[in-house]
Amino acid sequence: MVQIPKTPPPASPAPTGPVPTSADVARLAGVSRATVSYVLNNAGAVRISEPTRRRVRDAARELGYVPHAAARSLRAGHSRMVLMPAPAFPVGPLYSQFINDLQAALAHLDYTVVQHGTVGPQDDEAARAWAELRPVAVLVPGSGLGPRGVEVLKRSGARAVVTLGPESVEGAHALLMDHDVVGHSAGAHLFDRGRRRIGVVVPREPGLEAFSAPRLAGVREALRGTDATVTELPLAHDEGAAARLAARWRGLGLDAVFTYNDEYAMLLMRALQDEGIRIPEETAVIGADNLMLGRLLRPRLSTVHLELPSGRELAGLVDRAVRDPAAAPEAHKALGASVVRRESS
Repeated sequence: MVQIPKTPPPASPAPTGPVPTSADVARLAGVSRATVSYVLNNAGAVRISEPTRRRVRDAARELGYVPHAAARSLRAGHSRMVLMPAPAFPVGPLYSQFINDLQAALAHLDYTVVQHGTVGPQDDEAARAWAELRPVAVLVPGSGLGPRGVEVLKRSGARAVVTLGPESVEGAHALLMDHDVVGHSAGAHLFDRGRRRIGVVVPREPGLEAFSAPRLAGVREALRGTDATVTELPLAHDEGAAARLAARWRGLGLDAVFTYNDEYAMLLMRALQDEGIRIPEETAVIGADNLMLGRLLRPRLSTVHLELPSGRELAGLVDRAVRDPAAAPEAHKALGASVVRRESS
């Protein structure tokens, strides 16, 4: 039997007609083009009544009018784009929430946030790719950007460069996030609970060294001069690796473990319990990040709560720097830590 191929459905017709302009919005709303510009660009220096603002926005929606970002940038002398290079490390729920809050706060200040998916290290060479987009500000997570990269970005028109990492970079504003305080809090807590043979999980996943190394160093510093020992435990985030570590756990002679974060804690706790190791009687466990899932485990997971700046605070720093690009760079210590003790330790 011969099958006759079905005729494909007709493609949707391309939109026809002229592209709506601000003049069209002004006619429909019964206002001047200047008023349309003030309303749709959120100009705060001009007093416009709320009914007029609403009428302009309704007209723009009805016509499908969207302001031209490039034209607006030409009028202002700079863009409103804030570039956020994608992190070169795996991100968890805590960091994702922080970025979401920041994006919302910047949008409220009328900035357009663009995440740039650069693959590889975020170094001075990567800065050249970011500069091609002519952002008004760049927020760089992690380490790697140097003074030369900051200069490249500023010469391309970036009024603000903000780094989020353990050290300041010459010419850039900095949110200092030194993760040794996380490890120090976990180590001090375990020692205070009477634990003396403490393991520290070090993730094998590439890109996490900038966080895991200072957290390990923080545990060592907290236990310096005591009778406690620290054992480094490299661990990949998969069930097989956790099971293999748990199978030799009793031979390691550990009575506590700091698992780098809550996700590794959940992975390792399950494997230890499968081996019949009682938590916390035989081994105390503490993670970091204070994720909600940790409260659903049994026993409930002790953790280190990370105190990050709010998205509004960082957005305010960006906005101040954009408005006054000649101001001296600011540096703020932006990472605090406190232990949340639950049944696992």
